[in-house]
Amino acid sequence: MSLLAVLDEAVATLKAPLEEDDRAQGWTDELRREVQEEISITRSALRRHGTVMARHLRPRFDEWLDREDVRPGRLRHLVDDVQRLLLEAGTTA
Repeated sequence: MSLLAVLDEAVATLKAPLEEDDRAQGWTDELRREVQEEISITRSALRRHGTVMARHLRPRFDEWLDREDVRPGRLRHLVDDVQRLLLEAGTTA
């Protein structure tokens, strides 16, 4: 799956209401919206300027979610995948 497809999936998933398990893992509606917005902005930049733009991005979603005490689960794994793919794209672009 391409980087943009993963970002599309992440944005769509994060736009949906939180499930009970998500809340139990530390997600709030505000945090979900903020993370979704950040990924959406990144996606727009990559669409406009190409994946070469990834080398200028320094996603730190893991640190952000750690500060918010978000535990592992479906959304945390999704956001971790987004960060990993962005970092990989930045080193290969």
